Amino acid sequence: MRMYAFLIAALAALVDRARGEDAERGDVPGWVMITVMTAALVLAILIPFREAIVSAVQNALTSVTSAG
Repeated sequence: MRMYAFLIAALAALVDRARGEDAERGDVPGWVMITVMTAALVLAILIPFREAIVSAVQNALTSVTSAG
């Protein structure tokens, strides 16, 4: 009897998932907004400080590759 109840519950969960009635589907628009805001922050930092960032990365790579 216990196995029958488990099988019924598993089938019900499978049917709910197939119908798209899953309560834990996630918030796609929220993730899209987070991604867009992150890209905007990266651009907001990169645009005014591009020369300084490129210079710092080049100096770091030069110091790592020439050390020896």
